[in-house]
Amino acid sequence: MAKSMNLPMIASGEGSLNRYLQDIRKFPMLAPEEEFMLGKRWKEHQDPKAAERMITSHLRLVAKIAMGYRGYGLPIGDVISEGNIGLMHAVKRYDPDKGFKLATYAMWWIKAQIQEFVLRSWSLVKIGTTSGQKKLFFNLRKMKGRIQALEEGDLKPDQVKYIAKNLGVQEAEVVSMNRRLMGDASLNAPLRSDADGDGEWQDWLVDDTDSPETAYANNEETDQRNTMLTLALKALTERERDVIQARKLQDEPATLEDLSQKFGVSRERIRQIEVRAFEKLQKAVKAAATKALPGRTAALAAPAA
Repeated sequence: MAKSMNLPMIASGEGSLNRYLQDIRKFPMLAPEEEFMLGKRWKEHQDPKAAERMITSHLRLVAKIAMGYRGYGLPIGDVISEGNIGLMHAVKRYDPDKGFKLATYAMWWIKAQIQEFVLRSWSLVKIGTTSGQKKLFFNLRKMKGRIQALEEGDLKPDQVKYIAKNLGVQEAEVVSMNRRLMGDASLNAPLRSDADGDGEWQDWLVDDTDSPETAYANNEETDQRNTMLTLALKALTERERDVIQARKLQDEPATLEDLSQKFGVSRERIRQIEVRAFEKLQKAVKAAATKALPGRTAALAAPAA
């Protein structure tokens, strides 16, 4: 797929990231109907032009996701390139008949590709390959920022217990991972140079703690979203609610096979229930947003990227 495409590249040198971001903004976003037809053309006829249009229209999504991994000190151009590979994998496997937007499906492929790259490149120490270890690796800094545990050295016992409980891992794993991360780079160690210039690890660590004003605004909006989601879930049947929670609202979504065994139906039937429930949930969330906050409906009702 990639051989026949002429995608923008991030060159080395100052300002290259800004030039790349300007270049990818030139590609138009796709209307839902257009995305569906392009998906059908690729799936049924392997049309490379259709695949290229789907990929280029989602390069901004890759860049947005990649920016969330800048704190690991890797060249942002490499991170974006890995994300683009994940996007290509997603387009290759995308099935428009399942009823989901490409962005929703591609997000998981993009994140998975970037996270594998970070795990391979960030440290000479083998961080770990299980889902629990990966979750711990990518969330430990955030959790430490939440409890203001940013100083070097071992965590306090109560801090270890809090992090282990919230991330669903063993306390010994938290201690071990923290020592590995702290051993690989001090808080004052410089980040590797990239297009955005240099900095220190502590520059990224402090970003995990929002200002009081930002925290208040984020908490208020999160509460509003959660309230609308709770109301919207009531519009689903009990089985639809169980399926959507297992497939969409968990850190590690359940597989179709797991749910098919749980409910005693086929995987295809679970997929159909998921599609119908998600559509009902979207409509219910929008309705709740319109009723509660008519001036902010678009912002609050939009699904997270």
